[in-house]
Amino acid sequence: MSRVNFDQLLEAGVHFGHLKRKWNPAMAPYIFMERNGIHIIDLHKTVAKVDEAAEALKQIAKSGKKILFVATKKQAKQTVADRASSVGMPYVIERWPGGMLTNFPTIRKAIKKMTTIDKMTKDGTFDNLSKREKLQITRQRAKLEKTLGSIADLTRLPSALFVVDVMKEHIAVREANRLGIPVFGMVDTNSDPNEVDFVIPANDDATKSVDVILGAVCEAMREGLEERKAEKVDSESSEDSPKKERKAKSGVKKERTKKEDEEALNAKVADKFIKDEE
Repeated sequence: MSRVNFDQLLEAGVHFGHLKRKWNPAMAPYIFMERNGIHIIDLHKTVAKVDEAAEALKQIAKSGKKILFVATKKQAKQTVADRASSVGMPYVIERWPGGMLTNFPTIRKAIKKMTTIDKMTKDGTFDNLSKREKLQITRQRAKLEKTLGSIADLTRLPSALFVVDVMKEHIAVREANRLGIPVFGMVDTNSDPNEVDFVIPANDDATKSVDVILGAVCEAMREGLEERKAEKVDSESSEDSPKKERKAKSGVKKERTKKEDEEALNAKVADKFIKDEE
């Protein structure tokens, strides 16, 4: 069964593309028709592509890897933040820090700096600073939180990128392509789908359109995470059962040994008693 249906996409306005004069010819296979100078996206292909992308993202989430969501355009910011947070994935909704993927160690240093400032606040070092120094550090912390706060838990490169508007986020897409990281993207009629591994032809300007697509893929990721959790519980229980059996066997063995010792002792006492009588 499909994760989204034709009517849902139609209601959310996923089919509205850009003006004909702004189109990218590479998007021709995903365009259904032109109406009033605007290209209309073929929603049947969108449904199929959403299912394909959702299944791939589910497997990545199931393997315990991270997927980085990228959307710096105003219409998609809050939706991406909410959806990504619901499945515990990192996201970038402010300016994309150049070299975030290709120069990841430097980004990690900036995140560690943020952690160091937090430690200073907790251990009392911050209170011993002058008013000016406190103000400078507070501003620095706020700036780091705004740009890197949502990726603070990202200790290694993500296994995939999900991008809303691949044209606007071309730097992120280029970095991912350079490192061989698969890119999932909502691609509108004015964008180039050749740079994206999993193309989802859709209107990337409407909040409703972004929400319906993200809702479908995040639900698939949630399923993957739940399956991973269930498998982990099963494996732990299967590991525990041999241990319990070994414990039970050792317990029985100890009981047997104890009984044998008691019987041997009783036999010795009986022999001594018989000898004494003689």
